[in-house]
Amino acid sequence: MNSIEEIYYEAKSDKWFKRFAVFCRIALALSFIPAGLVKIMGERFAEGLPHNNPLGHYFDALQLTGYYYTFIGIAQIITAILLLIPRTALLGALMYFPIIVNICVLTYATRFAGTRINTMMLLASLFLLIWDYDRLKYILPFKQPEPRPLVLLKKPLGIRLRIIFFGGSIAILAFIIIGTFYLYEIGPGNSEAECSNQCASSKNPAACEAFCNCIYKEGRPLDSCLAAYDKAKDIRKPGTK
Repeated sequence: MNSIEEIYYEAKSDKWFKRFAVFCRIALALSFIPAGLVKIMGERFAEGLPHNNPLGHYFDALQLTGYYYTFIGIAQIITAILLLIPRTALLGALMYFPIIVNICVLTYATRFAGTRINTMMLLASLFLLIWDYDRLKYILPFKQPEPRPLVLLKKPLGIRLRIIFFGGSIAILAFIIIGTFYLYEIGPGNSEAECSNQCASSKNPAACEAFCNCIYKEGRPLDSCLAAYDKAKDIRKPGTK
């Protein structure tokens, strides 16, 4: 075993990492249960999101897909149940990961304000897959070493491993929160009021207001409104060179 695997197996035997894995399973399952039930009942997901919001357009269209909408809800409920059962948690994690990747890409593409939470959910899902690396490694496209008896590090990291992992996790979360805040110059927000509020601190308030009107009053696509925003932003004031 190489040193990375030795550290991995030390983490697998640590009660704090075991508790964190259980926490991730429960948290991810609970995030899918209400979302799945809404779809099974045929109701619009994120009912409070305006219809003219870029993500609102998507949810409106998705709801009109009929039994495909119901199928997504059923898949989310099944995934949540599998995550909650220890014996099927790995299968649940395998099902959860591609779903949350799709959701995460969707929210970034539409500049949805909830991208931070979805990114955290994606990282938690990835952690669960890494947690079961000892079971998944045999199907990975890498050459595996010959099986040998499990031998932990001669000098276990102990509490240092916990500090490194959880300290690194907090740093990553801080980076996500701060990074996504500055990721886009402008975004539609979750409502017209939220969109307009950002114009007060914008360097181009007139262009910002035009963007919000384009989204919520004219109902145009996000790319079209971003193009209009860039055009309005680039218009030079009279008398300037």
